[in-house]
Amino acid sequence: MIDNSNTGAGGRRFLELRNIHKRFGGVHALRGIDLTLDLGEAYHLLGENGCGKSTVIKIMSGAHAPSEGEIVLDGQTRESLTPIQSLAAGIETVYQDLSLIPNFTVAENVALNEQLVSAGGRLARLFDRNRLRQTAEKALATVGLPSDGAFLNTVVSDLPLAARQLVAIARAIATRAKLVIMDEPTTSLTRREVDNLIRVVERLRAENVAVLFVTHKLDECYRIGGQAVVFRDGQCVAQGPIERYSKRQLAELMTGRSIEAERYRKAKPANEELYKVDRLVAQNVDGISLTLHKGEILGITGLADSGRNELAMAMTGIRTATSGTMTLAGRPLSVRQPSDAIHEGIGYVPEDRLAEGLFLDKSILENEIALVLRKLSNVFGVVDKQKGRRLAEKLSEDMRLNTKDLDLPVGALSGGNQQRVLIGRWLSITPKLLVLHGPTVGVDVGSKDTIYRAIQQLAQDGMGLIIVSDDLPELLQNADRILVMNHGRVVAIFDAETASEEDLYKAMLASNMETVQ
Repeated sequence: MIDNSNTGAGGRRFLELRNIHKRFGGVHALRGIDLTLDLGEAYHLLGENGCGKSTVIKIMSGAHAPSEGEIVLDGQTRESLTPIQSLAAGIETVYQDLSLIPNFTVAENVALNEQLVSAGGRLARLFDRNRLRQTAEKALATVGLPSDGAFLNTVVSDLPLAARQLVAIARAIATRAKLVIMDEPTTSLTRREVDNLIRVVERLRAENVAVLFVTHKLDECYRIGGQAVVFRDGQCVAQGPIERYSKRQLAELMTGRSIEAERYRKAKPANEELYKVDRLVAQNVDGISLTLHKGEILGITGLADSGRNELAMAMTGIRTATSGTMTLAGRPLSVRQPSDAIHEGIGYVPEDRLAEGLFLDKSILENEIALVLRKLSNVFGVVDKQKGRRLAEKLSEDMRLNTKDLDLPVGALSGGNQQRVLIGRWLSITPKLLVLHGPTVGVDVGSKDTIYRAIQQLAQDGMGLIIVSDDLPELLQNADRILVMNHGRVVAIFDAETASEEDLYKAMLASNMETVQ
């Protein structure tokens, strides 16, 4: 399946990996990778979490050295690279965790790499402020972010996740890069922001820059074009022009099995009303009303500033509503903090599992039982470890976790397995309502299939589920109804079985659209 007859768009070869192996103790992460990257071409590195994608980009960026093989960079053969050598050669990487410095300003983060390279990896105590501002203004404008003084001086930790994602991309293109590597660059971006990023990629290619995407979003790959590079189990199993492969073929190459593409949602919800929100007002939420039936899956979408995120947080006590009411199973709710929601049987899977969800240095077991420690403890506050392990084993089995070693730290797991651990933790409280915010962000096609099937089973068992997402295919495949928000209000309601992506996107962009029933 590897097509080497047309590996690029005619540009000069920039980087070549030859027979690259990487071992971590007894784990053989990469098994003889051969890969060539030409200037001016786009490459899409596809594969399940744990297949070796992150390892190979860390070798390119100098974070890891290969165990065997060689790297040919700009015509020079090397055994390995250091991070500064990689940056100096023009390789810029946007990692999935963004690797931004939270207490630095936007401008400082964007211009950091440029000043690091010019200083040979050793920064002076003070930045070159004039140069920093010029670099940041140009890069931010390229990705569609503000470049005024107020935004430049904003501390990155104060920005929403989507803005931080674009800041990280701006940093990558702020220098005279020859290869820009983006690890899941659109996970937190709306369609409008993705459109802008695709234009950035087109501009980079026109300037003879190579772009390597590590992604699970095949629709975006087809829009960009270029080469598909498919990894499975540490090996490159296919490479060639992406238009030669169908989605089904790529999914089978990535997983080694057939993945269906049709709707997962088959059942119908009960008529019994489970959850109701009436004229809820909170930050960026303007009088929202909605109902959810027992066993129903409700999708909520909108642009980043539509209020969808704030609505999810208001329903689950992370943000406090200023007015309006909520009822669950006929009982009025007072949800002013997350513990109130948990007590009432409402679970919330956050969008950013790394920063907001998981204890990465703790074990799978500790993560799975974190919400029910009191229930697992005796009168002296001592946790019954056997009972906790049995619960964690059941949750891991229900979520089809790809390991039986519950003592592994969660940080050692792939993104798909981490997400399954996080969802499993919330199932430990046996919620009546589960709010999932971006349930498959940064998750591979195989793990998506597992998570979607788990969601459908939960609904079949009578749980109410709300999926807040800007992944429109995800909502269309899994939901019964989809609410579209704009400016803090619900502007349209669609039947997910008959709606199209275009229907949803038009509603997301409309500013004064009448509610559609």
